[in-house]
Amino acid sequence: MTSQQRVVVIGGGMAAARLAQRLRPAAAGDTDGGGPALTVVGEEPHAPYNRVLLAEVLAGRYAHEVIALPAPHDGVRWLSGVRAVRIDRASRTVLCDDGQAVPYDRLVLATGSNPVLPPLRGLFPPGHDGLPDGVHPFRTLDDCAALDAAAARPGVRAVVIGGGLLGVSAARALAERGVSVLLAQQGEHLMERQLDAGAADLLRAHVEGLGVEVHTGCRVRGLRVEDGSVRAVELADGYVSDAGLVVLACGVRPRVGLARAAGLPVDRGVLVDDQLRTADPRIHAIGDCAQHDGVVYGLAGPALEQADLLARVLSEEAARYRGTRALTRLTLTGPGPRSGSVPAPVPLDLAAFGSPSPRPGDDVIHLSDATRSAYRKVIVRGDRLVGGILLGDLGAVGTLARTWEADDPLPPAAPLLHLLTTETATPSHPDGGS
Repeated sequence: MTSQQRVVVIGGGMAAARLAQRLRPAAAGDTDGGGPALTVVGEEPHAPYNRVLLAEVLAGRYAHEVIALPAPHDGVRWLSGVRAVRIDRASRTVLCDDGQAVPYDRLVLATGSNPVLPPLRGLFPPGHDGLPDGVHPFRTLDDCAALDAAAARPGVRAVVIGGGLLGVSAARALAERGVSVLLAQQGEHLMERQLDAGAADLLRAHVEGLGVEVHTGCRVRGLRVEDGSVRAVELADGYVSDAGLVVLACGVRPRVGLARAAGLPVDRGVLVDDQLRTADPRIHAIGDCAQHDGVVYGLAGPALEQADLLARVLSEEAARYRGTRALTRLTLTGPGPRSGSVPAPVPLDLAAFGSPSPRPGDDVIHLSDATRSAYRKVIVRGDRLVGGILLGDLGAVGTLARTWEADDPLPPAAPLLHLLTTETATPSHPDGGS
């Protein structure tokens, strides 16, 4: 790539910010070198921030300024609060809602994902523009600010719909604020994508120890709305909970509308090859909107890895993306004592990778101590790790994480039990989250 090729990135999130840092664009007015001419079109009005830490902001542990990402290089033209509305592939131009037409030589789609809005009765009341007052997704900094304001109301009762990673994080954060919380999960147990039933039981006990009322295996039927504001949530078993605040944590869906309208192949995400190219060789996709080798990751770690690799591709280095072996990491702390005699729950650390369920013929190593809220399980297929779950003391997670992420073979002479009992490993902290 010559220094004056124009790279345009649609999306102003973590993947776009990482790509902007790695590309090192030309300084303003530089016509001879230093990197590409880089423009980022970001729909959110904020500077880029670490979305993984939104739950910490909601809990009141961090101010929103703390999760800001490093400022882009001076050579980046960053258009905040601007939405791309169309890609004209014939003229290689991005058309924006403010009337700008931004030309490109290479285009990067980093459009992220949208929260899933479940088909609930009352979610879109007649005569009301948008969601009822008090109903919010939990995906952006603006969502976090709206939830923060709602949680500050005295005596508010919250219902979190969805018991995955995002829902558990939101319920924990609100409980830390002293909010009364009900967590409704349609699946059989919490965090079904990452945990098996045994680990989920320990997680549930911890969440309930924070004062959260947990309902699993129970679908939410609808919302009761009066005068445009949510008043209650009705579960499929007939249970009705008062609610002045409802958090929609039902998962996310890749934002692929621009790509589809431009005629690019789309499945669940925008289809990309090993150089993160779409069917149009001038257009790439990374992050939550990209689908590589059948996988849409929806996690921060893979998005950052894709941004790093694409920066090399755009700099004409030989690089191929082979997928990311992601590890999910979560720490659940608790509020202070709720009375002078009730101690605060101890923190619960969680790490999970790969599949939580073995296949026939797999070796499973499993250690559990419910009295210490400790749970360790790894699944081995041949000489490779294929899955693992660790709750409680994560002393072994460093070695496991490095072995998993590198897809290294296990030492042939090492006892399998050693994977879970080593206390000498240094914990690592890979990127995780939604």
